[in-house]
Amino acid sequence: MQLRKRSMIAVFVVLALSLMVCSSAFAADKVIKIGALFPLTGPAAVSGQNCVNAVLAAADVINKANPDIKAPLAAKEGLLDGYKIEIIKADHQGKPDVAKSEAERLYNQEKVFAVIGCYNSSATKPASAVAERAKKIFMCGCSSSAALTERDYKYFFRHAPTDAIESKEFVEYIEYLNKEKKAGIKTLGLIYENTEFGKHAAEEAHKAAKTVGLKVVADVPFNNGATNLNSEVQTLKAANPDAVFGAALGGDYSLWVRTMKQVNWLPKIALNYCTGYQNPAVQKELAGDGDYFMGGMGYSPALAKEFMPEAIKIEKKYYTPRSNQPFDSDSIQEGVMLFVLAQAIEKAGSLDTEKVAQILRTEEFTSVMSLSGKVKFEPGGQNVYALSVITKIKDQDYKTVFPLKYKKSEPVFPMTPWGKR
Repeated sequence: MQLRKRSMIAVFVVLALSLMVCSSAFAADKVIKIGALFPLTGPAAVSGQNCVNAVLAAADVINKANPDIKAPLAAKEGLLDGYKIEIIKADHQGKPDVAKSEAERLYNQEKVFAVIGCYNSSATKPASAVAERAKKIFMCGCSSSAALTERDYKYFFRHAPTDAIESKEFVEYIEYLNKEKKAGIKTLGLIYENTEFGKHAAEEAHKAAKTVGLKVVADVPFNNGATNLNSEVQTLKAANPDAVFGAALGGDYSLWVRTMKQVNWLPKIALNYCTGYQNPAVQKELAGDGDYFMGGMGYSPALAKEFMPEAIKIEKKYYTPRSNQPFDSDSIQEGVMLFVLAQAIEKAGSLDTEKVAQILRTEEFTSVMSLSGKVKFEPGGQNVYALSVITKIKDQDYKTVFPLKYKKSEPVFPMTPWGKR
């Protein structure tokens, strides 16, 4: 009798363990792996980590029940029939060759469903080429080189406005200042990192300047990750342009601003593409030296308060605890792309890449973290609702100055000289 009891107990234990193993295997099968490929080391590491944190914040909204957040997929847990998103981080170090090899590793070894990345356009270009060859989805938040959506790719999708869009907006703003404020801006200088992002920003700046009769008097590239920009800034100073357009990421932006102070020179206005200008951590480091510069942005706490209240909820609940700062215009767009991808998976009702990609190509998506409130991709993958505003910064606070619909402050021009700050 005792032996029989023991045998029955043993059977029950074996059954229980089997059920636990099966349950664990089932749970493991209900995971959607998404790669997050960003510069986690190198000159843009701070921005890269912020981008990862935004993707992780979006994953938390999707994976957990968040009835307090009025956004698609927030109210229930997971996707489809209980699938959870798992973020697989990868570091491309700001190097195109590393971006390519890490994309291959994510798709081939980690078996990710899609990759989100890469911040640097020079890294996004080869990484997304890997995806296209493999017919895998690549979601790009903030890389702005116009060339990325001129390749007729079928599996590449981008949220951000291109540097062509921003260049057009910059010269429209200069026209406005000349007409309404008698600014007298006639000449332009360009300083930019010698990468995919920087070179294309400069090309688009030349085109845009020509349309409004702005004369480009200085075209100054530099190597990203530089430790000294004295020669480049002296070249700008010698040309003495009325306005400067800058394309410098992360620490390169800080170095450029500080070098301008060292040589004691400023143009009348300085406008920046999607760069270190947008990063609150960079501005905190610069303190008052960053004041009165301007740049394109798709997000600021002030804009969010008026136009994106649900983004503030996501920021406070899941992003700021990780980054110890608000979203910035770059990082938030990477979070947007996970939300859009998740909506496409849900609409497709499937993890079939072709079905999901077709939804991405044809459907419109609600986006509570986009200034426009919606996302839709044209052939080639560019978001047709991509929107940027021009802000100025003072005391680490971004205020919109253009377009007039979003205007909250007047620009300061000419920029206050270094000796009078």
